[in-house]
Amino acid sequence: MATIAPPYRPSSPGFPPVDSSRRDDDSAIAVTLRHTPLAFLLRLYVPVLEIDGQSVPAYWGRVVQSVTLGEHHVHVHVPCLAPSRIGAADTTVVAVPGRTVELEYRAPMLSFLPGALGVPPQRYPGAVAASALLLLAATLAICACIGLLLNG
Repeated sequence: MATIAPPYRPSSPGFPPVDSSRRDDDSAIAVTLRHTPLAFLLRLYVPVLEIDGQSVPAYWGRVVQSVTLGEHHVHVHVPCLAPSRIGAADTTVVAVPGRTVELEYRAPMLSFLPGALGVPPQRYPGAVAASALLLLAATLAICACIGLLLNG
């Protein structure tokens, strides 16, 4: 499903008002790339952003790319060693004159899950599963400590 910038709404989520610094026939796609602080090792990798199959220089943060009017395919993933791509996500947007289409990408909390790409705000994929695994690990560590104290 394509995301379309509404033509007459002054402030709609995901689509800010007309950017007066650009000409009337220009449009852009802005992608904010984020990862959870728990996945701080993802900072070591540069995310891959592609618009219509063409690579766009990207980094963690907000990336703005001028595009032609019409429909565009946006793809984001994080290259890695073990799984070659972490958090692959795709969407289609429609660029209209004088508007910037705002998108947000959230890398998953577990490497085998897809990322979330769409109109902001997005949620971190795998947050519930990662929290459950963290709670399980903490519980096992506490049980191990109690077992050592009782046996010692």
